[in-house]
Amino acid sequence: MSEETPRLEIRDIVRRFDGRAVLDSVSLKVMPGQVTCLLGPSGCGKSTALRVVAGVDMQDEGEIHVDGRLVCDTRYRVPPERRSIGLMFQDFALFPHLTVARNVGFGLRGRRADRDARVSELLARVGLSRYADYHPHQLSGGEQQRVALVRALAPHPRIMLMDEPFSGLDDRLRDDIRDETLAVLKEEGTAVLLVTHEPAEAMRMADEIALMRQGRIVQQGAPYNIYNAPRDRAAAAFFSDINILRGEVRGALTMTPFGRFLAPGIADGTWVDIVFRPQHVRIDFDRAGRGPSPSDRDGTAARAIVRRARFMGRESLVEFRMERDGAEIKATVPSVFLPQPGTALWLSVPRNRCFVFPATG
Repeated sequence: MSEETPRLEIRDIVRRFDGRAVLDSVSLKVMPGQVTCLLGPSGCGKSTALRVVAGVDMQDEGEIHVDGRLVCDTRYRVPPERRSIGLMFQDFALFPHLTVARNVGFGLRGRRADRDARVSELLARVGLSRYADYHPHQLSGGEQQRVALVRALAPHPRIMLMDEPFSGLDDRLRDDIRDETLAVLKEEGTAVLLVTHEPAEAMRMADEIALMRQGRIVQQGAPYNIYNAPRDRAAAAFFSDINILRGEVRGALTMTPFGRFLAPGIADGTWVDIVFRPQHVRIDFDRAGRGPSPSDRDGTAARAIVRRARFMGRESLVEFRMERDGAEIKATVPSVFLPQPGTALWLSVPRNRCFVFPATG
């Protein structure tokens, strides 16, 4: 097998239910040791894609390859148990009547001594050796999650499919368990296809994110790139709150309270949405009523009136009404900053933090 051969390759998968395409020409590659996340809202097709790859659901069109070998098309199908794919789900699915050690070793074949050695190795790796003779009900949620992980890893799967595996854990455990799980999977060199609807989880775990919408992958790339170069307004909004200023293009420019924005390649008369995140709004504390500066490197500053300010823990959220056109803008500011409603402040937005898209909605 070449180093360039994907561990998992999905080619033009289509899955229909009652004539509706739940998956519509989905294609994806996952390399050995890579974590790829299918990210999107409920009902976008993420879990259906996972079931098709696992072999528990059949596609209507397209192919699935593992290490360059066809495992499934519309005529040929390798059974799920022979695809070398591990599965992890939200409910862990541990056998309540088996001990931890027997749960982990359940799917193993070969000599007893080899099976026992593999179980001991994996339990030691996740710090659960002393729980080998416990039953699942005697473990915490985090401990059960670790058992589910090593049980899925025990047969040395080439691919791990994970469907919202951490959503049942409380916030205090989730980050630690995610990081620990990722470390074990990387050590094993397993290709991971992870399904989640939480952008923070995808950003934390994934080497690559495939953003899904209505059965299609609408954007794919590294977390940094997909966050900082969204393909449309909906993609930007999926990762965080956004501010939107709407304007009409005239001479490849759009006028806003923050000055003119370039709109290259967009026809005159087209309405566009200028999108930017609350954390990129800058409050100019030094302007002291001097008014806008045409040479401001962050664009023209504009006056806005505070509507409301709330302390959110690590930051404050301040809501403004733009003085010029009444548009509503949100800004997040590190630490405690709680100006009184009615306060007038100058705002600016760095041009390189704004996105211009054809208007929707």
